[in-house]
Amino acid sequence: MIGLAFIRTALFAETLEMSTDINAVIPMAALRSSRDGKLPVLYLLHGLGGDHTEWTRQASVERYAEDKGIALILPRADRSYYMDMKQGAAYYTYLSEELPAIAKSLFPISDRREDTFIAGLSMGGYGAFKLALRQPERFAAAASLSGSLDIVHRLSEPEVFRNREEERMFGSVVEVQGSDDDLLALAGKVAAAGNQPQLYQCCGTEDFLYEGNRNFLKHAEKVGLRVTYDEEPGGHEWSYWDRNIQKVFDWLPVDKNR
Repeated sequence: MIGLAFIRTALFAETLEMSTDINAVIPMAALRSSRDGKLPVLYLLHGLGGDHTEWTRQASVERYAEDKGIALILPRADRSYYMDMKQGAAYYTYLSEELPAIAKSLFPISDRREDTFIAGLSMGGYGAFKLALRQPERFAAAASLSGSLDIVHRLSEPEVFRNREEERMFGSVVEVQGSDDDLLALAGKVAAAGNQPQLYQCCGTEDFLYEGNRNFLKHAEKVGLRVTYDEEPGGHEWSYWDRNIQKVFDWLPVDKNR
């Protein structure tokens, strides 16, 4: 019998100025055996077309979390790219400031850096790396699965701005390039500072974001940012993500003696 608490939370987010949702998965057996009544936590981010329910609907992350004794926090970020949007809500500020405070007040999760991890797929892979690289003092590890990591390259593709959605999020390519929303620029800053979180990156070789993933990896190697990288055949699809999120759970630097 799996000892899990699955908690659905609806709340008003002051930063977003609207109602939003958070799902949480709490492994109860691990909680009962925890010395301090707190669990290591993985913030798990959804993709552009998904929401806070997709990881639990499409993959077996509840079982993987139970096996590893890790709490999951699954926030809703809509179609935001985890940005403080040029025309829209301040999702980055919400995810980086308000959400952690809410999660720690509601759920039995640790606030230690060494117990705090973040991962995501596609848009969420971009969000996970951005949050971890902009706040390396908060996250011990971050993982991107098929992430949109070279966002400048992605925004430069002619078809991307066809419905102006990305323009409402990011503004222009010129505004993004070299900013803290540009992961390649962030990689150089974090590598130079010497306080990087552990990073895991994977992408399927048939994925339309594969070239951007290779661009990020090449740049990370150039600037001295350490990345554990994995690739295999696969597209932008749940069969790939469910298989590879298991590798992420195995890779996470969880303190087994906590």
